[in-house]
Amino acid sequence: MAHEHHSHHRPHQGHHHGDDADWGALAAMLEAEAEVSTPAYAQALAWLSEDMTEPGLVVDAGSGPGVISGLFAQTFPGARVVAVDSSEPLLERARDRAARLGHGDRFGTLAGELPGVLRELDRPADLLWASRSLHHLGDQRAALTEFAERLAPGGTLAILEGGLAARYLPRDIGFGRPGLQARIDAAQQDRFAAMRAGLPGAVAETEDWPALLAAAGLKHTGTRSFLLDLPAPVPDQVRAHVADVLTRTRDILADALDADDRATLDRLLDPADDRGVHHRPDLFVLAAHTVHRAVRPV
Repeated sequence: MAHEHHSHHRPHQGHHHGDDADWGALAAMLEAEAEVSTPAYAQALAWLSEDMTEPGLVVDAGSGPGVISGLFAQTFPGARVVAVDSSEPLLERARDRAARLGHGDRFGTLAGELPGVLRELDRPADLLWASRSLHHLGDQRAALTEFAERLAPGGTLAILEGGLAARYLPRDIGFGRPGLQARIDAAQQDRFAAMRAGLPGAVAETEDWPALLAAAGLKHTGTRSFLLDLPAPVPDQVRAHVADVLTRTRDILADALDADDRATLDRLLDPADDRGVHHRPDLFVLAAHTVHRAVRPV
């Protein structure tokens, strides 16, 4: 799911509410987003692996189509991995992906709403990962406590929340007002705040994740940010993903942007325009993903 500083309006890893059919239809975009971000996720998983022995059970809470779940299976070849999500179409993709990558024999799925569905696990988790899913739960403090309760003694909880907004283009792209992405960020922040306020049981919370982890009875053992740096010129897969992201930006934030910015987005998304994202040689991806790690005391 989205974090505080990136595109909250667009699909992202994890799904915890709403219409499964809608999220299932967006599965390809979810998968592409995670695949493009894989270099940063791989760094984060390597960091987690430095501080723990081989886990027996890894749980991906809010797995979406299972791209990160698959990275966990590769990082910990002796672990059983369980992908948890409320969208069965996404979990089906996760199972298919696991089989295709050769770790289907130690891969399982669990369908249901977080955090309660975690009670259905057959054993406590040695590593529980929640990537941009926690802030889609109304009472984040209570959810963290439930996450902590699903850990084995000495088990690790890792949450990916925060970071820096993705950038794809220079501040001045040669047409329209400079600073388009900064204005998009501001509109997304407003939309994110409205999303949080509208969640069932929403509780306003200072986003001090180490303090919240401590309040859940865990020992905070580190926070690190991992850079996703895909310089220009980007490969076709990345270019297509950026076009999808900006298309969704235009569709969802249209009412929050002025006519000039909407016209700029229309031009950027025109496949026939050589200054659009389908052709620009200066297109890139730069973002930061922040992971907070904590351990349940033995």
